[in-house]
Amino acid sequence: MGSMSLSDNQEYILLIEFVHKHLDFHDAELLSILEMNGIKSECHFRSLPIDADNQSSGLRRPFKILSFSFSSIGRQFSISDDDENKKKREKTINLVSALARCTLIRSVVELWGAGPTMDECVQSVKNGNALQIHKEGKHLGSGAKKYEDRSWKITVHTLGTTYTREEQNDMRAKFSFLDFPGRVQMKDSDDEYLFIREVELDAQGGAVYPRHSGIKKEIIPENDARPPLACYFGRVLGNNSLGRNWRGSGRLEQYSLKKRVYLGPTSMDAELSLIMTNLAQIQKGSFAFDPFVGTGSILLTAALRGAYAFGTDIDLRVLRGRSQNENIASNFKQYGLPPPELVRSDNAIYGRHYRNHLPLFDAIVTDPPYGIRAGARKSGPRKDGEVRPVLDEHRYDHVAQTRPYAVSDVMADLLNVAARTLKMGGRLVYVIPSMLDFDESEDLPRHECLRSVSVCYQPLQTELGRRTVTMEKIKEYDERKSQSYLENTWVNGAESAEKVANIRDRLLEIAKTKPGYEEKAAIRKQKRKATKEAKKKAKREAATKKVEEADLGADQ
Repeated sequence: MGSMSLSDNQEYILLIEFVHKHLDFHDAELLSILEMNGIKSECHFRSLPIDADNQSSGLRRPFKILSFSFSSIGRQFSISDDDENKKKREKTINLVSALARCTLIRSVVELWGAGPTMDECVQSVKNGNALQIHKEGKHLGSGAKKYEDRSWKITVHTLGTTYTREEQNDMRAKFSFLDFPGRVQMKDSDDEYLFIREVELDAQGGAVYPRHSGIKKEIIPENDARPPLACYFGRVLGNNSLGRNWRGSGRLEQYSLKKRVYLGPTSMDAELSLIMTNLAQIQKGSFAFDPFVGTGSILLTAALRGAYAFGTDIDLRVLRGRSQNENIASNFKQYGLPPPELVRSDNAIYGRHYRNHLPLFDAIVTDPPYGIRAGARKSGPRKDGEVRPVLDEHRYDHVAQTRPYAVSDVMADLLNVAARTLKMGGRLVYVIPSMLDFDESEDLPRHECLRSVSVCYQPLQTELGRRTVTMEKIKEYDERKSQSYLENTWVNGAESAEKVANIRDRLLEIAKTKPGYEEKAAIRKQKRKATKEAKKKAKREAATKKVEEADLGADQ
């Protein structure tokens, strides 16, 4: 595809830059946000520019081009990121606010020009009327500064590649014909213009053909001579409120697991949790449910989105936490959120705990247990037929017996509960681990009342990854078909279910075939033993100290 500019067919064109991670989630999260905000039907995607002779078109590129009718800006949509004309903004959809919900968006640029090379990019800006539109400023809102009073700067963004200050100034000089009248202001400018030089990136976000050598940092001539994938120029949106890097200033880091009061071995990382809540289209006032709540990491991000949070788990101990100051509610309090509603219950027998004849939830977001770090459990005696009565004096703090819960049943019950309890159009988002032999078309569980919206893959190891699956309720639940729903969860029956079961054992078998496994296993065993002994010693010392302090107090 060749060059393009803001004036093409009177379209308003946005360039969206994603962070170069969770690559499989980019489209799914963006589409979910566009649909949630009523934007999806009012815009369309355009192809990224690339030279016809370039053979790198199969690479994952962290950019999307989104096009709107120019007449819709100011009428249906606004792009202002300040508080001017607030009443008018309330009647329109603010694109900055809507797109800022996307966890994986780094920046959004009002695209003035683009092309496979820098010269073609510059020419597309010259050929377009973006500058004239910006001078008039109608799309900026009535409260925007006049064109001649707006401070500005041009930033050069070269992905995975380093250029000297002089080289960057040469790139800026290519756009000197724009001749902005306002003052240059490098910090807190009214307008930040961005020139992007896109190159091929590897899975980690580094240049496939680095410009400099790794050790001496000398220029590699053949790599330096390679043309870019594309070049872009435009004005950064959200500059006043978010800056160029929408993920900057600790926006996500503040929710890091490292900063949480209460954690467990299966706590979902904050970034993926936030993505999942976007896939579920959770917003202010939504009723969100996590049936395998654990330490509440997913439920916390749902509450951050403004949802009413409800979670259940079969493990009473994890719900209660370690102490009054170290539990799920402590994490919510840490972020100024109201405590969630938590109930000890078993998803395998959801209908015995709650009324399920009426749809209740807007979203169900969860990370079911699969036995990699924590095995699934359901209510019942450890041995068949063994049921022991609970004495009255033990009922308050009694922890009921549980038994293993087959992964095939975990998923069948989860989809069945979602089909029963989700409102029409409500979404189920869950995580499912898988190995290389997993086939999405046949091995994912399914339900007649739910349609698949997206499946996003995240590699974890060479042999192991996990898929985040989004489903939407499209049909009311028929109680007469409840048994049929459960029986048809797996297309290939036990064969499909087995692919997400016993993954820990399968990984262990693969690890045993690798050189040095026995030696490494022995070292890990010694470390575990030493850690266990250290904990016992610390516990004994703490108990001794407590007794000594008590004796000392009695003597006094």
